[in-house]
Amino acid sequence: MSREEVLRSIKNAEKRATEALEEAEKKAVEIISHARLSATEIVQDGKAESDSDAEKIVSKAKDDASSEAQKVSSSGDSNIQTIHDSGDKIRNEAIKVILDAFSK
Repeated sequence: MSREEVLRSIKNAEKRATEALEEAEKKAVEIISHARLSATEIVQDGKAESDSDAEKIVSKAKDDASSEAQKVSSSGDSNIQTIHDSGDKIRNEAIKVILDAFSK
Protein backbone atom coordinates (compact mmCIF):
# COMPACT_ATOMS: atom_id res chain seq x y z
CA MET A 1 0.00 0.00 0.00
CA SER A 2 1.36 3.39 -0.95
CA ARG A 3 1.71 6.31 1.36
CA GLU A 4 -1.17 8.11 -0.34
CA GLU A 5 -3.46 5.14 0.09
CA VAL A 6 -2.55 4.89 3.77
CA LEU A 7 -3.19 8.61 4.30
CA ARG A 8 -6.46 8.37 2.35
CA SER A 9 -7.53 5.37 4.48
CA ILE A 10 -6.67 7.27 7.66
CA LYS A 11 -8.58 10.32 6.43
CA ASN A 12 -11.61 8.17 5.52
CA ALA A 13 -11.48 6.45 8.91
CA GLU A 14 -11.31 9.83 10.65
CA LYS A 15 -14.28 11.03 8.58
CA ARG A 16 -16.31 7.93 9.47
CA ALA A 17 -15.32 8.32 13.13
CA THR A 18 -16.39 11.97 13.08
CA GLU A 19 -19.72 11.03 11.46
CA ALA A 20 -20.25 8.26 14.00
CA LEU A 21 -19.46 10.67 16.84
CA GLU A 22 -21.89 13.27 15.44
CA GLU A 23 -24.59 10.59 15.09
CA ALA A 24 -23.97 9.42 18.65
CA GLU A 25 -24.23 13.01 19.92
CA LYS A 26 -27.53 13.48 18.05
CA LYS A 27 -28.89 10.27 19.56
CA ALA A 28 -27.71 11.33 23.01
CA VAL A 29 -29.51 14.68 22.64
CA GLU A 30 -32.67 12.85 21.52
CA ILE A 31 -32.45 10.43 24.45
CA ILE A 32 -31.96 13.29 26.92
CA SER A 33 -34.86 15.25 25.40
CA HIS A 34 -37.11 12.18 25.56
CA ALA A 35 -36.07 11.50 29.17
CA ARG A 36 -36.79 15.11 30.15
CA LEU A 37 -40.19 14.97 28.47
CA SER A 38 -41.00 11.69 30.22
CA ALA A 39 -39.85 13.08 33.56
CA THR A 40 -42.01 16.18 33.07
CA GLU A 41 -45.04 14.02 32.25
CA ILE A 42 -44.41 11.82 35.30
CA VAL A 43 -44.14 14.87 37.56
CA GLN A 44 -47.32 16.39 36.10
CA ASP A 45 -49.22 13.11 36.46
CA GLY A 46 -47.98 12.74 40.03
CA LYS A 47 -49.01 16.30 40.87
CA ALA A 48 -52.44 15.82 39.31
CA GLU A 49 -52.91 12.57 41.25
CA SER A 50 -51.78 14.12 44.53
CA ASP A 51 -54.06 17.13 43.95
CA SER A 52 -56.95 14.76 43.30
CA ASP A 53 -56.16 12.72 46.41
CA ALA A 54 -55.89 15.88 48.51
CA GLU A 55 -59.22 17.11 47.16
CA LYS A 56 -60.85 13.79 48.08
CA ILE A 57 -59.39 13.96 51.60
CA VAL A 58 -60.59 17.53 52.10
CA SER A 59 -64.02 16.68 50.72
CA LYS A 60 -64.34 13.69 53.06
CA ALA A 61 -63.20 15.81 55.99
CA LYS A 62 -65.82 18.43 55.12
CA ASP A 63 -68.52 15.76 54.86
CA ASP A 64 -67.48 14.25 58.20
CA ALA A 65 -67.39 17.67 59.85
CA SER A 66 -70.78 18.54 58.40
CA SER A 67 -72.23 15.27 59.67
CA GLU A 68 -70.78 15.86 63.14
CA ALA A 69 -72.03 19.46 63.13
CA GLN A 70 -75.50 18.23 62.20
CA LYS A 71 -75.46 15.78 65.14
CA VAL A 72 -74.33 18.51 67.54
CA SER A 73 -76.91 20.92 66.16
CA SER A 74 -79.69 18.34 66.54
CA SER A 75 -78.59 17.60 70.09
CA GLY A 76 -78.48 21.33 70.85
CA ASP A 77 -81.93 21.85 69.34
CA SER A 78 -83.25 19.02 71.49
CA ASN A 79 -81.68 20.55 74.62
CA ILE A 80 -83.09 23.97 73.77
CA GLN A 81 -86.55 22.46 73.33
CA THR A 82 -86.24 20.65 76.69
CA ILE A 83 -85.21 23.90 78.40
CA HIS A 84 -88.04 25.78 76.70
CA ASP A 85 -90.59 23.16 77.72
CA SER A 86 -89.26 23.12 81.27
CA GLY A 87 -89.41 26.93 81.34
CA ASP A 88 -93.02 26.90 80.18
CA LYS A 89 -93.92 24.40 82.92
CA ILE A 90 -92.07 26.35 85.63
CA ARG A 91 -93.57 29.64 84.40
CA ASN A 92 -97.07 28.18 84.52
CA GLU A 93 -96.39 26.88 88.05
CA ALA A 94 -94.98 30.29 89.08
CA ILE A 95 -98.05 32.07 87.70
CA LYS A 96 -100.29 29.67 89.58
CA VAL A 97 -98.33 30.24 92.84
CA ILE A 98 -98.53 34.03 92.41
CA LEU A 99 -102.22 33.97 91.59
CA ASP A 100 -102.87 31.67 94.55
CA ALA A 101 -100.91 34.06 96.79
CA PHE A 102 -103.07 37.00 95.67
CA SER A 103 -106.22 34.97 96.06
CA LYS A 104 -105.64 34.35 99.76
